[in-house]
Amino acid sequence: MNIKDERKVSIVIPYHNNMEFIEDCLNSVYAQNYTNLEIVLINDGSNRENTDYIESLLTDKRIKYLLNESRHGVANSRNLGIETATGQYIFFLDSDDLLAENAIALLVDHIAEYPAIAGRTKRLLRPSDLEPPVELPELNIKLKNSKSVFKTGSILNVLMKKDFILKQNLKFDTDTEGSTDISGLIPLVINTEGMPILNLRTYYKRVRNDPITNPSLVQRTPAEKARDFLQVYKKLAVEYQQDENAKSFLDRLFLNYYRRHVTSIFKDLENFQEFFGLFSSAVELMDRRLLSAQAIHIRSELKHLKKGNQEKFRKSLNWHMEARDFKNALRGRTALKKYIYRKVFLKRPMRDNYIVFESFLGKNYSDSPRNIYEYIIENSLDYKCIWVFNDKNRKIPGNAKVVKRFSLAYYYYFAVSKYWVNNMRQPLHLVKREGNVFLETWHGTPLKKLVFDMKDVYSANPRYKRDFYLQSRAWDYLLSPNRYSSEVFKSAFKFDKEMLEFGYPRNDILYSPNREQLAEEIKESIGIPKGKKVVLYAPTWRDDDFYEPGKYKFDLKLDLQKMREKLGDEYVVALRMHYFIADDLNIEGMEGFAFNLSKYDDIAHLYLISDILITDYSSVFFDYANLKRPILFYTYDLEKYRDQLRGFYIDFENEGPGPLLRTSEDVIDAIENLEQIKQDYSQRYEDFYEKFCSWHDGKSTERVVKRVFS
Repeated sequence: MNIKDERKVSIVIPYHNNMEFIEDCLNSVYAQNYTNLEIVLINDGSNRENTDYIESLLTDKRIKYLLNESRHGVANSRNLGIETATGQYIFFLDSDDLLAENAIALLVDHIAEYPAIAGRTKRLLRPSDLEPPVELPELNIKLKNSKSVFKTGSILNVLMKKDFILKQNLKFDTDTEGSTDISGLIPLVINTEGMPILNLRTYYKRVRNDPITNPSLVQRTPAEKARDFLQVYKKLAVEYQQDENAKSFLDRLFLNYYRRHVTSIFKDLENFQEFFGLFSSAVELMDRRLLSAQAIHIRSELKHLKKGNQEKFRKSLNWHMEARDFKNALRGRTALKKYIYRKVFLKRPMRDNYIVFESFLGKNYSDSPRNIYEYIIENSLDYKCIWVFNDKNRKIPGNAKVVKRFSLAYYYYFAVSKYWVNNMRQPLHLVKREGNVFLETWHGTPLKKLVFDMKDVYSANPRYKRDFYLQSRAWDYLLSPNRYSSEVFKSAFKFDKEMLEFGYPRNDILYSPNREQLAEEIKESIGIPKGKKVVLYAPTWRDDDFYEPGKYKFDLKLDLQKMREKLGDEYVVALRMHYFIADDLNIEGMEGFAFNLSKYDDIAHLYLISDILITDYSSVFFDYANLKRPILFYTYDLEKYRDQLRGFYIDFENEGPGPLLRTSEDVIDAIENLEQIKQDYSQRYEDFYEKFCSWHDGKSTERVVKRVFS
């Protein structure tokens, strides 16, 4: 056998219903500069769609494809991989993870006489994490104790010699779904005194952003993971009771797991009896000499578990959690306010006639929450209303209590108010008490794909989908402006409670009998020159255009200078940026023509004063269409936005109630030929109105109030 064959590397990839990730995974293998590879791909009982997809990717002759008709688990797949592999080395790769470009070459070149070698792993949250460091560190290899290398309990990113695997009979226990790596690690721990570790990045461990519909094993519930871990620990602790190295490694894994997860596992009182028994039997197997090295509260809890004393364990654990909470509360004013909220305010009686209103994260007095509030005060309904703003000195009509967002008063009123009305997601740390009623009004008809209908969410928090799911479980009612939105919300939000199909209260003003008079008053208050028509430009934000997660920016592409030269005698432009966008627009030199109204409270007022709407992919055009006025779409980046960033729910190009324009010159030309545009798009506009606007008649607010608050 020649040298090249002797140095073959078998990469074992278990696969189960991961079609959104597997192509990236395989491409990272194909891109290796070390080419003498064997790719053992085990399809572990995937459904037909996933099976068809993965089989369409089997184009590389180095792939050995194995198919399990039913699912047997990761451990079984890895064992099959070991049996099938013909390479001198074996490397396990999860089907949602990626290899760094030169990973295999680095590991093979530096394994030397050792049975295994590990590289550095980086968490993969978003595409930018794949970018190489600005300066690559100089290669450094350290010899580390095997127990230290495997303290996380993972065998990933480790290149192993196959003769060592066979000699030590390294296999993975198939009795559980999770924590199966541990059984495969024991031969490495007890048969190697040290392992070389590279300081260079060789592996990207993906953190899936949708743990609700397609969780990884580590994204299952704390209870599910704990059951597997404890079963694995107890089985191996008995099997290796006489091996000091193995037992020490297992006991330290157990203690680390206990310290990190005990509070989350025992938070659910329904599972208390089950997990008390599981942990109690596990502690029985642990070397009691390790207890003396633990913190006093951990030592106390473990002793009560060992003795089977539930009451004392419960008291000790409660003290542990209270002490932890109090310690966290001392970290700063924000933490202290949250502590007071949980420990004091949530124990106060709930007030049945208190309503808390919030719109756009406290930035505005606007949108459907505003309409609902004004209906309540105009009709003298018996409710105490509280409004949340970022500015505690904000003045609004009526006698509402105004509180600053995240102030102590904010937490008090959220704790004691029966009703919450919001058009955005609420903070995760707010607790919905029994008896709370949450009306989620939302803030638009969706064109762009939302939450669970999106594949990836790069710009937001990597926990975005999980957080959204948890937040939306608190919503009792969700407003819908049309049948189309109802279906989207059910899918995108996984919403299964009551959908209020009444139209948006915020659009009632568009059907007001005195809307013309109101428009003139608004123009005067803003300072719009008399006799000038108004073009409203209201674009959305781009998912990939951000400073940091949750902080967005926007580059104004519309040429205001050219617009003023061509249209300035007849028109002015009102600019309304999306509330996510962080930039302050610079319209210096555009005075009297361009008005930055991004911080104007109610966009419905801007609809009323405008003669034309220019937008892109913002949902504003769904609302504006209620007025049956011209809409132009400035879509200079249509292909990128549609195909790469978000994707659309509707056939935007064929259903949109106006032309799609690519340049500022096109926009100007369309405005100059507006009558022709109106004629060309009249039928499409009528069809659009019927589908998306026909529920609105000016009485949506009344219907909502009577359903929720009566």
